[in-house]
Amino acid sequence: MVATNKKIQHQPGAIADLLPWHAAGTLDASDARAVEAALASDPELAKQFAAIRDESAAIIHLDESLGAPSRRAMDKLFAAIDAEPSPQAAPRATWSELLTRSPRLIAGAALAAALALLVQAGIIGALALRPQPVRADQAAALDRDAAAQALVRFTPAARVDEIGALLESYRARIVDGSRGGVFRLQFDRAMPPSELDDLMTRMQAEPTVSLAVAAPEIRSPTR
Repeated sequence: MVATNKKIQHQPGAIADLLPWHAAGTLDASDARAVEAALASDPELAKQFAAIRDESAAIIHLDESLGAPSRRAMDKLFAAIDAEPSPQAAPRATWSELLTRSPRLIAGAALAAALALLVQAGIIGALALRPQPVRADQAAALDRDAAAQALVRFTPAARVDEIGALLESYRARIVDGSRGGVFRLQFDRAMPPSELDDLMTRMQAEPTVSLAVAAPEIRSPTR
C-alpha cells in the first residue's frame, strides 16, 4: 500500500480527482485509505475535501426540501427507467490498477471522461444560466411556484442546439440540474394535471429525450 500511495502522490491532482467519490463513499477500501492518508498530511487538500462535503450536504438538503412526487409520477418514472436498455457491464478497475497503466492511457481516459461529463451536464447546464428573454405577458406565469415543471433526462447523443430548440418549442427553460443527469424544466404557464401528462407524453417521444415526467411541487419552507 505504501508503494501505491507513492504512485498516487506522484500523479498531479490524482488524489484531488478522487475527493468527490470519497465524499460519496463510493471508493474501494484501498483507494479510500490512500485518500485519508493524503488528507491527514495535506491541509490544503483537507480544505478542498471539506468544501466538497459541504456542497454535497447542500445538494442533499435541497433534494429533501422537494415535495414527494405523486404515485402516478413515480410509476411513470420507474417504468421509463426499467424500459431503458441496460448498458453492457464492464470490469471496474481500481485506482491502484489504473496507476500501473501507461500515463498516456490514463490521461486519455481522463480526458474522454471529462468531455463526456461536460457534454451531458456542464454544457446542458449552461442553458440554465444563459439569459432568456421573457415577454411582459409571460412574467407572471414564470413564477416558480405557479408554472408547471417537469423532470427531464436528455439522451447522451443530444446536441446543445437540439436541446435549445426543444426548450423553445415547448416554451420551457432549465431551472435546476443536473442530479443524476435529470434536469428540472419550467414551462411558461400553469397547467392542469391532465394537460401536463399529455405534454409529458409528447416530450417523451422526442428523439433527444429519454425521460420526461411531471415534477413534484416544491414545498415552501415553513417559518
